[in-house]
Amino acid sequence: MPVAGVLDLLRCPVCRLPLTADGPSVRCPHGHRFDLARQGHLNLLQGRQPRHADTAEMVAARERFLGAGHYRAVADALTASVRAGLRSVRGQSSGLLSVLEAGAGSGWYLAALVDALPGRGVALDISAAAARRAARAHPRVAAVVADTWQPLPVADAALDVVTSVFAPRNPGEFARVLRPDGVLVVVSPLPDHLVELRHALGLLDVGEDKQERLAEALAADFAPVAERTVVERATWTHAVVADLVAMGPNAFHLDAADRSARVARLDESTEVTVAVAVSSWALRR
Repeated sequence: MPVAGVLDLLRCPVCRLPLTADGPSVRCPHGHRFDLARQGHLNLLQGRQPRHADTAEMVAARERFLGAGHYRAVADALTASVRAGLRSVRGQSSGLLSVLEAGAGSGWYLAALVDALPGRGVALDISAAAARRAARAHPRVAAVVADTWQPLPVADAALDVVTSVFAPRNPGEFARVLRPDGVLVVVSPLPDHLVELRHALGLLDVGEDKQERLAEALAADFAPVAERTVVERATWTHAVVADLVAMGPNAFHLDAADRSARVARLDESTEVTVAVAVSSWALRR
């Protein structure tokens, strides 16, 4: 989707005023101007892109992994949780929706969500490489470069749904941009998620209290609605495991040669546990 299709949801990151299209850029009434990239995304990041932003190589690995359907069950659970969450809060889940995915990466999960539900989506990520791909993810998804940890360049009470899939969370800002009857849906790993690979390859760990810490972080702004889990066994080849490791934060801790050497020591077909929680949250009233 062209960024013009979601400008009513966005705000200038400098002065918080509305943005309007102005040729190959967008601008606010105070004259702050932001260029639209030729690849279709809008960069509203203040300052330089941080070193922890996903690289083009990480985005490509994520595209291969997700595009092959290895986390399709997670995407399906996300869509089901959005539907159920809206139904619980509003009494119905139909109608045109405005959805933001924070830390959207390549936009794969958001594309699956808006493909199943009526409406439009904003894929927000700190990585320009990710935004370039997200701009092509779906005809009803627009891509914006911005930092989830900072004030979001989004209008107050503008969104029906905010999602966070294995991504950073900014509870206060999520609460600000959601409508009073909006829903936040968070996908987070359970302690058994990828446990075989974490042990064999020395990957980043998942804390036993991760869900408790999530609830504590959201408690001031959100009340729990429901939680569902996805637990399944999969068998992955070296190539799939290599993409899994290369597409996330482990890529910053292990260089390419080290990753390849560790993956090569695995059996060619490795059984892996996928275990995630998909929780929905409503604004506290």
